[in-house]
Amino acid sequence: MSTLARPLIRYGYAPFMLLGINGIGIALAATGANKAWLIALLAIAVAVSFTAERLLPYQDSWNTSHGDAGRDTAHTFVNETLILASVAAIPALAALVPGDGIWPSGWPFVMQVLVAVLVADLGITLAHYASHKIGVLWRFHAVHHSVTRFYGLNGLMKHPLHQTIEMTAGVTPLLLAGIPVPVAAALSLAVAVQLLLQHSNADYRVGPFKYVLALNEGHRFHHLKWAGIGDVNFGLFTLIWDHLLRTYSYDPHRRFSSADLGMAAKPNYPVAYLAQLAEPFTRHGACDFTPDTISTSDTAAQVKSV
Repeated sequence: MSTLARPLIRYGYAPFMLLGINGIGIALAATGANKAWLIALLAIAVAVSFTAERLLPYQDSWNTSHGDAGRDTAHTFVNETLILASVAAIPALAALVPGDGIWPSGWPFVMQVLVAVLVADLGITLAHYASHKIGVLWRFHAVHHSVTRFYGLNGLMKHPLHQTIEMTAGVTPLLLAGIPVPVAAALSLAVAVQLLLQHSNADYRVGPFKYVLALNEGHRFHHLKWAGIGDVNFGLFTLIWDHLLRTYSYDPHRRFSSADLGMAAKPNYPVAYLAQLAEPFTRHGACDFTPDTISTSDTAAQVKSV
């Protein structure tokens, strides 16, 4: 790699995605452009994500399929379709909400999008937090924690029922407030971009923003496989709520490998897509265990052994 490309990706990739891709999306949504722009920008974001991961990887081995590429593609297609469908359904859903809502339609469009991001971030973060504490929710969320490599498509590697739960938690307050469809479209793009960045294998840097934005440096800690250790950094867009919930964690000296990922309590979790969809409904998959059900002493012993 050229001496120019490395710092360009390390320090320019995240701003390009957060400000560039999202900025174009916000500008187009504000003009009422055809929603096809959403698909085009999403495709560009995915292409840029994969390119950055290959040119400047955090772990070279995470760029190679672990027998999971087809499965992750299926999860991504299904769950991104759910996100796009939710945007298309907003007019029908809004008709069911009494009154005109309290949405600040007179504000600048970019401010409306930022409000939507913060409100959705709170709802999704709380649903995510609850999914680590309530057994029936963890059954479905466990699909996401079965990953053994950390790369862009992991963000939408979720059971569709759990994806729906998180979306409902994030979007319902916005629907009740009367969010306009263009704002929701910009929000849906922002969610997709954030998931690509949050689970990216690109070794990028954001400086002190890593303490506020929920990006890959912090989110790797959430995927540590030992019970209790990964109960941190739940935020989707920001870490604001994690600081308030006292669930924020970060160690600048920690390095991660596939041996640190997955679930210590279920090391043989199914890998195939359809098997993962069925797992929460099986007798052994429906056990109401959560990451807190293994003792602290067992957790400490596991971490020490790495």
